[in-house]
Amino acid sequence: MSVVGFDLGNESCIVAVARQRGIDVVLNEESKRETPAIVCFGDKQRFIGTAGAASSTMNPKNSISQIKRLLGRKFSDPELQQDLASFPFRVSEGPDGFPLVHARYLGEEQAFTPTQLLAMVLSNLKGIAEGNLNAAVVDCCIGIPVYFSDLQRRAVLDAATIAGLRPLRLFHETTATALAYGIYKTDLPENDQLNVAFVDVGHASMQVSIVGYKKGQLKMLSHTYDRSLGGRDFDEALFKHFAAKFKEEYKIDVYQNARACLRLRVACEKLKKVLSANPEAPLNIECLMDEKDVRGFIKREEFEQISAPVLERVKGPLEKALAEAGLTTENVHFVEVVGSGSRVPAIIKIITEFFGKEPRRTMNASECVARGCALQCAILSPTFKVREFQVNDGFPFSIALSWKPDSQNSAPQHSVVFPKGNAIPSVKALTFYRSSTFEVDVLYVDTGDSQIQPKISTYTIGPFQPSKGEKAKLKVKVRLNIHGIVTVDLAMMLEEDVEVPASSVNEAPKDATKMDTDDAPSDPSGTDVNMQEPKSADTTEGATAAENGAQDPEEKSVPMETDAKVEPSKKKVKKISVPVNELVYGALPAAELEKAVEKEYEMALQDRVMEETKEKKNAVEAYVYDMRNKLYDMYNDFVTPEEKEALIARLQEVEDWLYEDGEDETKGVYIAKLEELKKIGDPIEARYKEWTERGSAVDQLVYCINSFREAALSNDQKFEHIDISEKQKVINECSEAENWLRDRKQQQDALPKFANPVLLVSDLKKKAETLDRFCKPIMTKPKPAPKPQTPPQTPPPQPETQAQEPQTPEQQQNGAGATGVPASEGGAQEASGEQMDTDKPENSAEASA
Repeated sequence: MSVVGFDLGNESCIVAVARQRGIDVVLNEESKRETPAIVCFGDKQRFIGTAGAASSTMNPKNSISQIKRLLGRKFSDPELQQDLASFPFRVSEGPDGFPLVHARYLGEEQAFTPTQLLAMVLSNLKGIAEGNLNAAVVDCCIGIPVYFSDLQRRAVLDAATIAGLRPLRLFHETTATALAYGIYKTDLPENDQLNVAFVDVGHASMQVSIVGYKKGQLKMLSHTYDRSLGGRDFDEALFKHFAAKFKEEYKIDVYQNARACLRLRVACEKLKKVLSANPEAPLNIECLMDEKDVRGFIKREEFEQISAPVLERVKGPLEKALAEAGLTTENVHFVEVVGSGSRVPAIIKIITEFFGKEPRRTMNASECVARGCALQCAILSPTFKVREFQVNDGFPFSIALSWKPDSQNSAPQHSVVFPKGNAIPSVKALTFYRSSTFEVDVLYVDTGDSQIQPKISTYTIGPFQPSKGEKAKLKVKVRLNIHGIVTVDLAMMLEEDVEVPASSVNEAPKDATKMDTDDAPSDPSGTDVNMQEPKSADTTEGATAAENGAQDPEEKSVPMETDAKVEPSKKKVKKISVPVNELVYGALPAAELEKAVEKEYEMALQDRVMEETKEKKNAVEAYVYDMRNKLYDMYNDFVTPEEKEALIARLQEVEDWLYEDGEDETKGVYIAKLEELKKIGDPIEARYKEWTERGSAVDQLVYCINSFREAALSNDQKFEHIDISEKQKVINECSEAENWLRDRKQQQDALPKFANPVLLVSDLKKKAETLDRFCKPIMTKPKPAPKPQTPPQTPPPQPETQAQEPQTPEQQQNGAGATGVPASEGGAQEASGEQMDTDKPENSAEASA
C-alpha cells in the first residue's frame, strides 16, 4: 500500500513518501526536489513537469501553467480575468460558464478543462513516486489551499480519479504544515496550550493559521487567507517596471511578443531571489526582442517601493487570524514562516513588526506541506504505525441548508448546519415533516469572500408515500466528509405504529411527535442530534442509527403470561429508505468523468509510444556513430578493406536518412533499420570479441588440463585410494583435450584476423566444462572408510609377590574374601588373564602397539 503525499503548488509540486525511517522527498528525473506544474503540448506528444518547463520557452502558447488558478472557477470571475491577462496561452468560456484552455496538440486545436490539466500533472507526479518506490501508487494524500470551495475540492478528486489515484484525504496546506511541525515535538505541554502562528506565502496566495498544541494533539484555531497575494505579485511588479523601462530606452514592447514576455518574467523571478539576499541586482537579457540586448539595474529600496501595494495587503490576513482565534500577539508564542514567497525581506519585516517577535524557520519552507501530507497518509494507512497524534482540523466556512415549506406563500427557511470552525469530518441529522417530494439546497453563508459561489448543490428527496395520508417524518443525514465536501448521504422515512391495550384506548400515547406543525422549527439543529465523527466512521454510523430511531432490544414485544395483566404500549419504528438525487453546480458528470479517464489513457499511450520511438531512433543514431568510430580504430584489423568501405558508405547513407526522410518515422521503421545495420556489423564485432576473449579461455582450458593430469600422476597419499585404471582414464582425457586444443590453435593462428575464427570461445568453455565434468568426480573420490576394530581386553596387572610366590588354597580363599570378590569370579578372571598372556601374545602386542 502506497503512502505518498503530494503538494500541488501553483508553480511547482513536491512528492513525499513515507518509509520505515521517516518521510523522504522524492527526486524527479532531473534529480530535483521540485517539479514544475507545467503541461506543454507538442505536435506528437505532451511534455509534463521538467520536460514541459524545458519546452515552454520555445512553445509558450501551448505551455499551460498556474493550473490551480483556473480550477473550479467561473470564467467571469474578476480574479481569473486578471490572471488571464498575463497567461501566454488562450483561455475561452465553455458552454457551462467555466474556462476552457486551448492548445495545439497532434496537429490540431484542442480544448482541455482545468481538471484534465491537473490530472496530467498528477499523472506525472504519480510516475515520479512509482519510479522511486518501484511499486504502484494509488492511495495518497493531496494538499489543497484552505480557501478551496466545495466545487474546487470536487475538481481535485476528479483529477485524481482521472490520474488513477485514490486520495485518502484532501488535506489543508496549513494543517499539513502544522502537523509536520508538531508531530516531532517532544516538549509540548500537557495542560497549557502552545500557540503557534504559521504564515505561508506561496507563489500565488498567502495563508495564515494559528494552531494550539498540546501533548499528542493540535487544534486549528483560525484560518485566513489572501488568495491573490504571493511571490508572483512581486515578479509582476518587477515585470511591469522593466517592461516600461525597456519600452522607453530600447523602443521595444515585450507585450507584443509572448516569448519575450516569458523570458522577461523568468529573469524578474531570478532578480527577485537575488534581491532577497543582496541590496542591489542587475538584469541582463540577450536578444530579448528585435535582436536587442537589454540591461537593467535595481536596488532593494526601489523594489520595495514598486511593490508597496502588494506589501500593504500582508497585514490583513494576520489581523484577521488573531481576531478569529481570539488571541493577542502576546498569546502567540512562536511565529513560523514557510512558502517560497516568504523569503522576501520586506514580508519578514512586516511580520516581525506585527507580532513583535522574530519569525522562525525551523522547517523547510518548500517541503513542509508535502511532508505533512505524507504523515497524514501514514496516519490513515494501516501500513505504518505512527506516533499517536490527534489532528483537530476546522472547516473554514459556514454551511447552511435551505428549503421551502409545504405552504406555497411561505419564504424559504435555512439553518446553519456546520458553522465556521466545525470539526472535519462530522455528520448531522435533521428531521423534516413532509407530505411529498421536496428539495434541500446546500449553501455557503457569511464567507466574506465574494469569489465563492454561495450555492453548492441541490438535493431532491423523494418520492415517498406517507402511510396514513399524514405528513411523513423523515430523517436526513448531512455529512461534511474528510475532504471538506458536503453531501446529503441518505434520507429515511420513519413510521411509528403504537399498539395500546383496551384499558387505555382513550389515553394519549406517551411519545408525541416532536414537531406539531410543519416547518415549525426554523433551526432543525435545535431538535436533532449533532453527531460528530472525530474518531472513525464506525462510531458515526452507530450514532446515526440510534438517532434515526432504531428499535432498542429492550423494546421487543414479550408474550403475555395472562390476560388479566395490563399490556404496556408497544412502539414499532419502521424505516423506509427514500431516494436522494444530487445536483452539484459546476461538477463534472459521471459520463464526462469516464470520457476524461479514457482520454487521459489515450494521451498517456501516445506519449509512451513516442518515447519508445525516440529511444529507437536514438539507438540507430548511436549505432552509426559508434560503429564508424570503431571501424577506424579497434575493428580496423578485423574487416577487409572492401567490407570496411562498403559499411562506412552504408552508415553514411543511414545518417543522411535520419536527418532527412527518416526524421519522423515510426518505431518499426527504426527497428528494421537498426537490424539491417547489425547484420553487417555484428560479424565484425563478433570477430573482435572472439579475439579479445580467446586468450583467457585458452589459458583456462590449459590450466584445467594440467591440473587434472598432475593430480592423476601424483603420488600424494590423498590420491592413493583411486584405482590406477581410473587415473589412466583421466590422463587419456587430458591428452585428448590437449591434442584438440593444439590442432585448433594451429588452424586459428594460420588465419588472418578478418577471417571467421575456427577456435571459438564458446567451444573452449564447452571443452573445459566437459573435461571438468569427466575428471572431477574421479579425482575427488573420497577415501573408503576404515573398518572398525574392537581393541582386545588387557589383563589386570599382577602384583610382584604373586608372580614370585605361589599361594596356597587357603591364602587364595582369604585373598578373595579380603578383596570382596567371589572366589569363582576371581578364578575366572585369573584364568582368562593367563589365557590371553600365553595363547595370544601377538594380538596383545598389536593392541598395545
